[in-house]
Amino acid sequence: MNAVEISQDIVLEPADNSRLANLCGQFDEHLRQIERRLNIQIASRGNQFRVTGMPGAAQIGSNVLRSLFRLAGRESLDPERVHIALQESVMDEADARDEAAAAATDEELVEIQTRRKLVRPRGSNQRLYLKSIREHDLSFGIGPAGTGKTYLAVASAIDALESEQVRRIVLVRPAVEAGERLGFLPGDLSQKVDPYLRPMYDALYDMLGAEQVAKLIERNVIEVAPLAFMRGRSLNDSFVILDEAQNTSVAQMKMFLTRIGFGSRAVVTGDITQIDLPSGQQSGLKNAIQILSNVRGISFTYFQPKDVVRHELVQRIVEAYEADGKDDS
Repeated sequence: MNAVEISQDIVLEPADNSRLANLCGQFDEHLRQIERRLNIQIASRGNQFRVTGMPGAAQIGSNVLRSLFRLAGRESLDPERVHIALQESVMDEADARDEAAAAATDEELVEIQTRRKLVRPRGSNQRLYLKSIREHDLSFGIGPAGTGKTYLAVASAIDALESEQVRRIVLVRPAVEAGERLGFLPGDLSQKVDPYLRPMYDALYDMLGAEQVAKLIERNVIEVAPLAFMRGRSLNDSFVILDEAQNTSVAQMKMFLTRIGFGSRAVVTGDITQIDLPSGQQSGLKNAIQILSNVRGISFTYFQPKDVVRHELVQRIVEAYEADGKDDS
């Protein structure tokens, strides 16, 4: 029997016109965004809303409206914030259908307060990822772009540094071009490698501010370096992140993992569907998954297209490539 559309009526209290205007957006753009994403209809009159659609979608829509109304009382909403609220609700709905996952991730609230913002995981996979990083000396985060792998790893590193669990942060990335040939780059060493490390700088700036990051780099509390410079080193009392690990060779991955010293933690992130190595060269990340998956003390978190928290179009693009089977894996 096919499901039929239902209508849910909700009343948002208090009936504050300014808060309601913030919720709805200019010309009701936030309501239209929710309608398009969930394929529902939303009618409003003052603080009374009617949500019409398929049962699951209507319930998610009602939950999103309540969640956003709470937020509207303390911050200005924009399309990006509405998108994140939608993504969280869709993830939570999927988690609720998996009682085991829900029980595992609801045991504790995992969040990180950095200098400039509170970092909260979105959905069960991100919660499990943060929990795994806290509980393991070596953690892998594997999945498509936009799932928060690097961002959450950087947040965890900052948290460990500020709580004095480690003395420094080391951010590492292989300098492999994504299909282009950039040729000879002018400038000093920092200027040559900075373009490859920009995503990690962006996360640091977002959580600490550019001025504080510059001070920590100057004091060598934060070190950002290409993978090739790790050979021969032993990293003690450090939080080490290897980003874009799908572009390491097998030898480079082994070299990096054996740099981990006493009092250190390491996180390895990557997307095995976006490998930019020369044709025929095996990815160190794919090899590590095969070799280390059963080693005690190492955790693996696998992200799916549903975990993408960027623009909703990114999730649809990832799903389309996955379905078509054209990823360079």
